[in-house]
Amino acid sequence: MFTVIETDEFSAWLEGLKDGMTRIRLARRLDKARRGNLGDVAPVGDGVSEMREFFGPGWRMYFIEQNGAIIVMLGGGDKSTQQRDIERAKKLALELRNEQDQDPSI
Repeated sequence: MFTVIETDEFSAWLEGLKDGMTRIRLARRLDKARRGNLGDVAPVGDGVSEMREFFGPGWRMYFIEQNGAIIVMLGGGDKSTQQRDIERAKKLALELRNEQDQDPSI
C-alpha cells in the first residue's frame, strides 16, 4: 500500500488532459499504485521514476518515493515531451527535498 500525494503541478497536468478516457485510465493507474501495484516503472535519475503507460502517445507520470510508503506525483507527459518532463520532475523533486530539509515536518 502506498499513500499517493499529487503536487499541484501534477493535478493541473492530469486535469488539463483533453481526452476523458485518458484521464480515467491514468487515474486508474494511480489507484493501482495506492493498492501497492506500481506496474511498469523505470528510474530516470536523481531519485525520480516514471510510471509508463503504453497506450496513445506513450503516457508517463513522474514520481518520487519517500519512506517506502509515500509516492509524490510530480508531473506527467508523453514520449514527445519526455526529456523536458523529466527535467521538470527532477527540478520539482529537488525543490521538495530542499523544503523538507528546512522543515522536516513536511
